[in-house]
Amino acid sequence: MVEGMLLVLLTLVAGAVGTATGFGTSTIMIPVLALIVPLPVALLFVGIIHLFGDIWKMILFRGGLQWRLVLGFGITGIVASFAGARLSRMAAEMPLKQVLGAFLLLYVVFLLVKRDWALPRTAATAAAGGALSGLFAGFFGVGGTVRGAFLAAFDLPKEVYVFTSGVIALFIDATRICTYLWDGTRLEERLLFALIACVPVSLLGAVLAKRFLTRFPQRQFRIFVCAFIGLIALKLLVWS
Repeated sequence: MVEGMLLVLLTLVAGAVGTATGFGTSTIMIPVLALIVPLPVALLFVGIIHLFGDIWKMILFRGGLQWRLVLGFGITGIVASFAGARLSRMAAEMPLKQVLGAFLLLYVVFLLVKRDWALPRTAATAAAGGALSGLFAGFFGVGGTVRGAFLAAFDLPKEVYVFTSGVIALFIDATRICTYLWDGTRLEERLLFALIACVPVSLLGAVLAKRFLTRFPQRQFRIFVCAFIGLIALKLLVWS
């Protein structure tokens, strides 16, 4: 019972943060869940929650659909993530996450200093941003944060940012969940019951995040996203 209540509360917090920032659900949930169950099971459980979170983002922020950005960013990002994953095997002994943490911190400082700087929202820059974010995500293994960092460079409206991050993550999450299941990972009965409770709670977290973002000034939105990117960058540097 206590374990189930912990998972529900954890899902509520992670769902709200993950929706508002476009990333962070796995960062919040996996370290806690891995204390309770084996890591492969934790990855499957959180992956399913993450998948539903992607769906809630797309439904709640459907007004932010921009096909050119989604296709340009998403297709090149997915392809480049495979290339990044292959490259990461060649550099297995390198402190990859510390390098990424340092890069993200410098990147956040740049965005905060150059608050009016933004990439043009063209098909070419979307494709280039998708390729770079996918390459970094595959190489460093921190997909959502890297994707959020590159989307922040476009200085998008809140609805466009959240919807785009959701639809791109949907394809990635669906792929990895199928991979976990194909490899034989399963949720035992108690976790299945917990999952049934956590899925609607993740929707509640997404709704709360939307209400928060509705009242949050657009001018301050990139600073808000950068603050969370900075926190994860510090985590990568200190706790990797």
